Formats: sequence, structure tokens, C-alpha cells
Amino acid sequence: MELLVVTTILLILASAVMPLAQVASQRQREAELRRTLREMRTALDQFKNAVDQGRIPTTELEPQNEGYPPDLETLVEGISAANDATGRKLKFLRRVPIDPMTGTTEWGLRSYQDSPTSTTWGAQNVFDVYTRYQGTALDGTKYRDW
Repeated sequence: MELLVVTTILLILASAVMPLAQVASQRQREAELRRTLREMRTALDQFKNAVDQGRIPTTELEPQNEGYPPDLETLVEGISAANDATGRKLKFLRRVPIDPMTGTTEWGLRSYQDSPTSTTWGAQNVFDVYTRYQGTALDGTKYRDW
């Protein structure tokens, strides 16, 4: 009889802990998503600043790109610096980060020319990034809106 009571108490406690562990896991992925988005947006801003400062020649870029990179791979592969005879490239990311929500390196992209709420990429440049995951965060906002 005592064994049955102890087992029942353990099952009740385990059922209470399970949702807490799931919330903690989701909270950790959300923190990772925020950090990753901040990292990529900082790299985009640094690229734009380098163009504005003349460190990246605008001849390397398409005329309609507004000083932003043509794709995320350009941030990784780098771009030739202006007035640099060594052929060194300016790089802004080590790799395209993995989206912690989808587990892939596929990100939603927006061009400078796109609407802020656009869900399709105009392909002129990369002005902003967002996750393609359709879920809702613990605070009730959509992950795509972060």
C-alpha cells in the first residue's frame, strides 16, 4: 500500500515538472533566437556602415542595393575592401547562424525596398532578417515579428 502511495505521489510530481521543463526549453530557444537575430542585424548594420564610410566600394554592389549586402553569404564570404592592395576581404559573420526554431540556416529576408510586413523577399539586398517559424512566443507575439 505504501509503495502505491509513493508511486502516485511521484507521478503527480513528475506530471507537474514536465510542463516546466518544456517552458524552460522554449525560453532557452527564444533567447537563442533573439541573440542570433541581434548578431545578424549587427552584421548588416556594420556592412552598411562600411559602405557609407567608403571602406567597401559601391562598384562591387548593385545600384539598387542601398548599401546593404546582396545576400547573407556575402557577410560570410566577405567583400573586397576599398584601397586595399593586399586583396583582403571584409567579413562580417563567421557563418550563417542556424535558426534555433527551425534548425536550418534558412531565414526570412527583407530588402530595403520591401514593406516591413512583407513575407516575400524582393531580392535587391538584405535589409532585415526574421525566422520563418510560424509559432507564437511565450509572451504572445509571433516569432516572425521579432
